[in-house]
Parts: sequence; C-alpha cells; structure tokens
Amino acid sequence: MVSVKEQLHKRATELGFDAFGVCSIPVDLRRDYYREWIRQGKHGTMGWMERNHERRLYPEQIISRARSIVVLGMNYYQANPERRGQIAKYALGQDYHTIIYKKLKLLCTVMRSCGGEQKPYVDTGPVLEKPLAALAGIGWQGKSTIILNREQGTWLFLGVIITTLELEPSERAKDYCGSCSRCMAACPTQAITAPYQLDARKCIAYLTIEHDGPIPVEYRQAIGDRLFGCDDCLDVCPWNRWATETREAKFSLRAYPDLRAMLNWSEGDFEHHFRGTPMQRAKLHRWLRNVCIVLGNIGTTEDVPLLQDKLDHADPVVAESANWAIAQIVGRTQP
Repeated sequence: MVSVKEQLHKRATELGFDAFGVCSIPVDLRRDYYREWIRQGKHGTMGWMERNHERRLYPEQIISRARSIVVLGMNYYQANPERRGQIAKYALGQDYHTIIYKKLKLLCTVMRSCGGEQKPYVDTGPVLEKPLAALAGIGWQGKSTIILNREQGTWLFLGVIITTLELEPSERAKDYCGSCSRCMAACPTQAITAPYQLDARKCIAYLTIEHDGPIPVEYRQAIGDRLFGCDDCLDVCPWNRWATETREAKFSLRAYPDLRAMLNWSEGDFEHHFRGTPMQRAKLHRWLRNVCIVLGNIGTTEDVPLLQDKLDHADPVVAESANWAIAQIVGRTQP
C-alpha cells in the first residue's frame, strides 16, 4: 500500500514542486540562537520578527495537535536579463506567495481527505522556513544561511504545511559546504559576518526591499546596479552548476521600462507595472529611492536632469537620494 507521505509527495510533484520533505513535531529550531540574533538587532527594522516568538519557535502552538511539518521547495531559477538595474531572480515574475499558496491549499485538500487538520505558510507567518527545510531534508543551510539543495542549488522557494497527520520524517540533509566560502567573499557589504551568520542590516536585499528609510551612505556604492534585492551570494555557489530553468511559467521575466522612465512614475504607473509582483510591496517612494541610488552608481550626465526634478520630491528620502546620485555622477564624469 502507498503511504500517506508517498501520496503527498506524488501530488506535490504533480503540482510543480521540486523538493519534498517531512519533519516531526517537536522540532529543534536553535531557539537560543534565534532569540540572541533578535536581541542583537540583526533583523534591522523587520519588526514582525520580534513578535509571536512562541508560535515561531514552537510550531505545535499553531495547531495544538500538530504532529508533522511538510516542507516543499519550488525551483525559480532563470538567467539574469541584460538591462540597467538588477532585480533578484525571485522577483522577476509574478509574486511567488500567491502562486505557491494556491498549490499548498490543493495539497492540504489531499491531507484533509486523510483526516488531517492543516495550516499552510509561504513566508507569511510565524514560521522559520529555512531551519524547518533543513530538518525535513530539503537541503542544508549554507554559510550564506540560504537553503542549498543538491539538485536545485540555491534557487528554491519554500512552502510549509503544519499538520496533525503523523508522517514518517525524512532524513536530514548533510551539510556539503565544506571549506568553501565563496558566498562570504562575494557579499558586497560583508553582511555574512561569519559562516552561517547573517547581519540583515548590511544585506542589500534588506536595504533595497525591507528597509523603509534612507539607505546608509556607507553601503550605497556597494549596491551598484542592484535595484531590488541581491543574488551575489547565491550566484557564486558551486552547487548551482546543476541549476535548471524553472518549470513555472508565472515566474518568467516581466518587462519594465528603463530607470529614467521609472523616475517619472506616478502611484498609478507603479501599480500598473508591478501589480501582482514582489516589487509591489516596496511602494513607490522606496522604489524611487532605489532608482536614485542605482543611477548614482551607474548613471550618466543624461540622467542628471531627471534626478534634479526629484530634489523637491515630497518624500525627503527620495529627495536626499537624488541629491546624492547627482553628486556621484558629477564627481565621476567631470575632470
């Protein structure tokens, strides 16, 4: 007879997932390490990480009779497009939260038919997805703290389902990082402060996506042309030599205008271009801030007039970023 776990694995594959694993509750989530990371403020301004500690660290509090956690991974790899302003691969297409959540709900239907009560998450609740993925055998947390999978490399979206079903746990993945430290060397801001340790306050992904305020001056040049997120520590990982193109068409690249055109965007323009994408969460003011910083690093004298138009922007962060960008371009282009 086919076990419930085997049924779920088969259905997950049919739904487009590329990795499947299970861990049992209770789980060892390195709780002391997480609490100390928060205490030191390494989560920056991501205030939600300070809340719901007990539910985050003890998943059985989410569903009182929970016995297992199913973790799923979906490949999102695609080649970087050639254009001004890099966007992290995870954000090139439609928002993965919606796409994966719908698939998790379909898997929950199967689990419900087996007598389970479930709660699915896609990076949207008090769940530590990466440690759970490691415990479920999806991969190991590399020195960059990203989950590494031997077949998919670093390019996996993670989904989690907490269930009352008692499923056979998967074998935990071995750590294959060895002596490699390419991810640490590649980080433009040295945000990977030691093997397996990340200070989010220095991370370009955090600074360009989560941080709502001026980007610290000491990190602006290191941002380079990274407009939204950063893949540097992922790109250099040797395990990506086997990476294959995503099978999910909705993750495919969506076109958007050049940086100059985006500087003139209204709220309506921003919503029109980015509705249903990860960039939507940045909001227009943060997006304009990022465009200014990138133009400061790679722009030409032809970009200066449009930046000057932003010197009296209603958002002081945008205005200050434009002023910085102009100074950078002038300093770079004038003898």
